[in-house]
Amino acid sequence: MKSIVKKTFKYSTYSVLTLLGMFLLYMLSAFVFGRISVGETEKVADEKIEIYLMNNGVHTDIVTPIRNAHIDWTNYFPFENTVGNDSTANYFSVGWGDKGFYLETPSWSKLKVSTAFKAAFWLSSAAVHTTYYVELPKKQEKIKIEISVKKYKKLISYVKKSLKLKKGKPIFIKTNAVYGSNDAFYEAVGSYSLFHTCNTWVNNGLKASDLKASLWTPFASGIFYQYQ
Repeated sequence: MKSIVKKTFKYSTYSVLTLLGMFLLYMLSAFVFGRISVGETEKVADEKIEIYLMNNGVHTDIVTPIRNAHIDWTNYFPFENTVGNDSTANYFSVGWGDKGFYLETPSWSKLKVSTAFKAAFWLSSAAVHTTYYVELPKKQEKIKIEISVKKYKKLISYVKKSLKLKKGKPIFIKTNAVYGSNDAFYEAVGSYSLFHTCNTWVNNGLKASDLKASLWTPFASGIFYQYQ
């Protein structure tokens, strides 16, 4: 009996230490790779477009003008898909994340273990979350970036490639789990995981647009470190 208890304690200790070691390695990798820069902040000589990176403390969104000569986002994400249907908005924000988190977790206190487990290990689908703003929220951390038309078009292409389409249009998710009156959800390509988070998606978008980004980051801090 004593030997069984000892073995159980031994294996439990090894398991805990292994998990702790993996967690520390993950955090260290996120810190180091998040501070390694790829790409460059360009010097825009001709037409420039202002975009923003916006952070709510955990999640990063890309914010752009709602429309310009290169795209009208309302053609892909209609105002009618939001509760408020407010066509006076000036800004469009887009983020990517785990569908379960978006639709089943209104607050951290409501987070289910099953939802977190599926999200961490590629076991659930993804969604794109869009929001229209008349003015950008003052309380959220923001960084303004001026980019060229060429790089903006690459960013547009990246967002489009992240969406599941039906007849050439994003697939709208009808749900009451919206955060306010001006946001909506759409089916997305890919799966969330510990190694490909909502912030990784934004960071990869910056890479795809030939903009300054982290080598890899699962956290908003890695992205914002590059631009501060």
